[in-house]
Amino acid sequence: MTIRNMVCDRCRAAVGRVLEAQGLQVRHIELGEVELEREPRADERAALRDALLALGFDLVDDRDATTIERIKAAIVKLVHHDGDAHRRIKLSEHLSGLLHKEYSGLAALFTEVEGITIEQYFLLQRMERVKELIKYDELTVSEIADRTGFSSVAHLSAQFKKFTGMTPTAFKALGHGRNPLDRVV
Repeated sequence: MTIRNMVCDRCRAAVGRVLEAQGLQVRHIELGEVELEREPRADERAALRDALLALGFDLVDDRDATTIERIKAAIVKLVHHDGDAHRRIKLSEHLSGLLHKEYSGLAALFTEVEGITIEQYFLLQRMERVKELIKYDELTVSEIADRTGFSSVAHLSAQFKKFTGMTPTAFKALGHGRNPLDRVV
């Protein structure tokens, strides 16, 4: 089953606690995806939905919405949790392989539903990762550019300014905050 707004390890833990409290046995839990030992009955599903909604999550029932959530979860995992793996793979091939669908169909659906391309969403997630790394104040801008897959500091700075209206250095000096990952669009 697919769960909306499950974008980090704490989200995964929170959803796991909800499932446990509902008496549902989890076979596997991943960002945006849960595999249960058995399909929940209608009453269990309704109770689960209510418990998830109380925490800001939701069950995704529509097939297209499920695909969109799986795309988003895959991108969030790739950018925020898989280190520099996004630098070594081609996004279109990664998503096609993961979802077992042609990328052109995934891209068209995503753009139709979300109003932006998959590549734009990927870049927005990378920008949030850049903001996070700037806030940590542990890496130079050059190291951040390298870690987030930008070809140079100039490329990172140009993209960052395009999306935020300021340079990474100005962002750091002003102490701006980040956006929650489930609200990036």
